[in-house]
Amino acid sequence: MTHALVAAAYGEMEGDASTIDLDYTVGRDGADAAFYIARPGRKALTAPDDGTFLALFDADIAVELQKLRRDLYFVHAAVLTRGAAVMLVAQPGGGKSTLTWALLHHGFGFLSDELAPVDLDTLEVHPYPRTLALKREPPGTYPLPRGTVVTSRSLHVRGVLGSVVRAPAALGAVVFLQYNPDASGPTIRRLTSAEAGARLYANALNPLAHASDGLDGA
Repeated sequence: MTHALVAAAYGEMEGDASTIDLDYTVGRDGADAAFYIARPGRKALTAPDDGTFLALFDADIAVELQKLRRDLYFVHAAVLTRGAAVMLVAQPGGGKSTLTWALLHHGFGFLSDELAPVDLDTLEVHPYPRTLALKREPPGTYPLPRGTVVTSRSLHVRGVLGSVVRAPAALGAVVFLQYNPDASGPTIRRLTSAEAGARLYANALNPLAHASDGLDGA
């Protein structure tokens, strides 16, 4: 079951690696059936259920990737492509995954659902095609496919529509999302550079690894 959960969340990232940078052992403890995540030299993490297990795994990998690639500017965002990369930035629960799922029905390519690692020298966004994860069922006009993996905390959509992009893409636009359940329809406005920079910095995950505490990068 544990292998199936990891495959559900990270199957799109599977490949033959000549060098292993992160080594995890995952499974279930027979005594209380709790999930565990272990790494050499680290105390094992435990989770009472499948949703918490994947959430812990996501969080640990995100932190370790930032340590491995300090040269990249990590932003909490989904990234789609249509020619260039379009970054969807939002706080947790802000609707980026739901919007991502909707836009995949309209010809966008899939680069990432969770992390946007940006090369500040080239302004390219590196792929992180972890399986699209939704917190709740999307609107009926964008139904989930068969094979969606349901956990206690999330819905993992395997085999996303459109192409999964596996190479860095030039950043073309950044969109900041704000969910308003009372809105009659979507609206959009252009931000000043100052406001956009402040919003981007607020969603940066490793700003202190960069010059001027990440302000220059934003």
